[in-house]
Amino acid sequence: MKAAERTRSAAGAADAFDRRAERAESLARSSKAAADPLRFAAGLLRVQARVARALEREQALRPFSGRLGDDLERSIEALRDVPRFAAARGPRSLAAEAAARAGEEARTAQSRLALFRGGARTSVEDYVSRGMLRPYLEVLRAHEIPPDRVAARGRCPFCGGAPAVGCRRGGVEGQGAGRFLVCGSCGLEWPFERILCPACFERDPVKLPGFTSATHPAVRLEACETCRRYVKSLDLSQDAGPLPEVDDLASLSLDLWAIERGYARVEPGLAGV
Repeated sequence: MKAAERTRSAAGAADAFDRRAERAESLARSSKAAADPLRFAAGLLRVQARVARALEREQALRPFSGRLGDDLERSIEALRDVPRFAAARGPRSLAAEAAARAGEEARTAQSRLALFRGGARTSVEDYVSRGMLRPYLEVLRAHEIPPDRVAARGRCPFCGGAPAVGCRRGGVEGQGAGRFLVCGSCGLEWPFERILCPACFERDPVKLPGFTSATHPAVRLEACETCRRYVKSLDLSQDAGPLPEVDDLASLSLDLWAIERGYARVEPGLAGV
């Protein structure tokens, strides 16, 4: 990639956060049920955009290596803006942990993030870590700098993160629409087999039910009876305008429905569910 192309791509890393924030703000105005999580997500995404721009300036001065332990020494102060925002604007269940993370010593903060390797992240501490690392990983991806993470089947081919949400593109649902997964760690969207659980790799269609709701007709829960995990998938075959990670928040009622029936999401989305 040429230098000018890298510059445009890097700028896109921050711009992508702003686009998601704009989408969250728009949805918050029309979705009473999900207005609060959407407004919080919009604010978080704006902060992550600002952090990404700060990291891009660091990258321009001296390229990141992709080795998290080394790169954190230069980026930790910028990354702290994420827990500062969550402490000030987040729900009570998140604010206390975020405040502690925002105020901890630099060496402790770096060590905690360096140990974070992903998985089914359901704790508040993990939610904060993911939010802090997301701008860093997106900047690495924009510059094609591979992070020091191990790729695995069912995981993001760039950073090894788990899928937070899915989507279907390129056709009419049921007649050729392709299945894609979106990484919860770096935001990469990658193609994935239509009939396959990304968590346990079950491929028996009988054990892979899909659940839909008349309230959210473009959303489907792609579940697995073997591991009791699921991915929420948005149908973009008719309308490519929605942004999967953001529009996911408008149908949180489906996640609550799934949890009540004993399913767990492969990877929590922006709401931490």
